[in-house]
Amino acid sequence: MDKAVVYNRLAGGLIVSCQALKDEPLYSSYIMSRMAYAAKEGGAVGIRANSISDIREIKKTVDLPVIGIIKQKYEGYETVITPTRLEVEALVLEGVEIIALDCTIRPHPSEKNLEDFIYKIRDKFPDQLLMADCSNYAEGMAAARLGMDFIGTTLSGYTDYTRNRQLPDVELIEQLSRDCGKPVIAEGGIKTPDQLASAFKAGAWAAVVGSAITRPREITREFIQGAGCRTQEFKEYKQKGESE
Repeated sequence: MDKAVVYNRLAGGLIVSCQALKDEPLYSSYIMSRMAYAAKEGGAVGIRANSISDIREIKKTVDLPVIGIIKQKYEGYETVITPTRLEVEALVLEGVEIIALDCTIRPHPSEKNLEDFIYKIRDKFPDQLLMADCSNYAEGMAAARLGMDFIGTTLSGYTDYTRNRQLPDVELIEQLSRDCGKPVIAEGGIKTPDQLASAFKAGAWAAVVGSAITRPREITREFIQGAGCRTQEFKEYKQKGESE
């Protein structure tokens, strides 16, 4: 997909993150592709997806721009989102429109620093659009200076040094939108339409919503905890006690 087309299609819109972890009931590339289709039907302008298998199925199902990632854990490192050039190369071969990678100050498994990591990616894949997943203002500004195409607030609240940030981090969205000179993609902790509207009001160029749309187990738990409902497990336990 042409770069100009990607920019035009994503600007001002909602990108839906369709991901499921191995321990989740919806862990299936086919199911994620149907999630992506449902998101498109609802008006989403793009999809964020994890793993080659999920991305492949999603791209067969919808014609939306895909922000691709590969979550890969390397021993001794905290960076998980597309942490090395191996994952980047796999995503390039799959034809994702945008590749997102961890652009925090935390060490990367294969490079001595973030600048070296991005330089090597750019050198090999000069035309690939890249998104920086950041956790604070300094990281976002550094990623912009290093030539990342999009700056995301994805990791605010998820690094040791940003655990106390209130999500969604509207303040960070506003600061980066004002100062970094790149399109800012708001992501992280957006759970309601009002919060999404706040992100755009703060200057977000586009926004990603995931769990609040595509993770029904977590959504169910939030409803139950928020309302103080009894769970099915409690009811089954109570019924068992009464029958003994």
